Amino acid sequence: MNDVLIYLGEGSICLALTVGFYKAFFEKLTFFEWNRSMLLILLAASVLIPLFTVNVAPTAAVLPEVLLPVFWVGGQIEQESIVSSRNFSWQEILFFAYLIGVIIASSKFVWGTLKLWIQLKSATLQVYNGNKLVVHPRFEPASFFGYIMLPSFDPTDADHQLILKHESVHCTQRHTLDLILIQLLKVFFWFNPFIFMYERLIREVHEFQADHFVTRFHSEIAYSKLLLRLATKSNSNHLVHSFNQFQTKKRIMMMTQTNTKPVQKARFILALPLLALFIAVFSFESSANSKGEFPESADILNTNLQPATDTVSVILGKDGNQVFDVVEIQPNPAGGKMEGWMKYLAESIKYPEEAKKQGIEGTVIIVFVINSDGTISDVETLRGIGGGCDEEAMRVIQNAPKWTPGLQGGKPVNCRMRLPIRFKLPES
Repeated sequence: MNDVLIYLGEGSICLALTVGFYKAFFEKLTFFEWNRSMLLILLAASVLIPLFTVNVAPTAAVLPEVLLPVFWVGGQIEQESIVSSRNFSWQEILFFAYLIGVIIASSKFVWGTLKLWIQLKSATLQVYNGNKLVVHPRFEPASFFGYIMLPSFDPTDADHQLILKHESVHCTQRHTLDLILIQLLKVFFWFNPFIFMYERLIREVHEFQADHFVTRFHSEIAYSKLLLRLATKSNSNHLVHSFNQFQTKKRIMMMTQTNTKPVQKARFILALPLLALFIAVFSFESSANSKGEFPESADILNTNLQPATDTVSVILGKDGNQVFDVVEIQPNPAGGKMEGWMKYLAESIKYPEEAKKQGIEGTVIIVFVINSDGTISDVETLRGIGGGCDEEAMRVIQNAPKWTPGLQGGKPVNCRMRLPIRFKLPES
């Protein structure tokens, strides 16, 4: 769940940066095919790069044992450890709200697609010069995949011929695929305004491409007048390209704009440093800080913590077999739920009076072995803080109930674990 929220945050940042980057360097260029390719590349990079993680070897040694969540001892924190399993965290509330948005957005997408399919089925199919025309009085001029939607069609009408040529460009360039991609991403990034800006930019480039093709063979003035006559503010389906709905003024301005000099294509190289930045910031991670590590990792390695032993050298378990540091299926507490383990710790660990008197706080790290029969043995203090905290942590682990052993190759094996226990005095 947290990984999903982190990904959505990183992806949203990438979307925002790429929209600003495109508008700053490429939006006014007349290389429409290049602009379309750049938009799709930046869009794909924004949603894919945060998904991949490249681990960089840490400078310090990392303990290999299976790491359990940090347990807090002291003040009201003990009670919070028990109650936390019964209350929703803000991350869970945020995630549930996100899922509701996804359900609503996906419902709109499915309904719009179904509505369009029904409209196409109710129309009359014609073929003209290799173009598939679907004609229905309620249609506005638009296109969807290889179909051109028209309210009526007269091959002798000059306006109809211009509209047909315009929409045929959308069909041959397969612009509908771009729209389907952006609609699917809108389902998952429904909360992000920059995904809607991406949709507007992609639709703009599609229209510029089609307009540019038409004006190569016909008068710009006559074509512009047609756009103005047919201009409308009505909303069409999200999967079609409507001839007379989108950015009429901007399209006319782009048609009359002087073509960009070819040397300006060098600008597209600027995208490489941006993509490299995304990879460096959102993909490279130190193994010591990789996703899934408990939040107190930095605190546990704090210099205030005093190591009780330098190394833990457990090779064979009490059954005489090897002790694994990492197994295919990790051991589980009694009952199979981590909440039960945390509850046991909360009910069993007591803050030592000596530590309270001396004001000792810190994190004790205990290592122990879950044997192939589920019993706990070889309990040792890896890092201690004194004041009786080390002994108290070891006592509770030694008296803990049996676990479900870890599995390697489908067989129960001995597995070494590591548990951080954070002793924190309540504020006066």
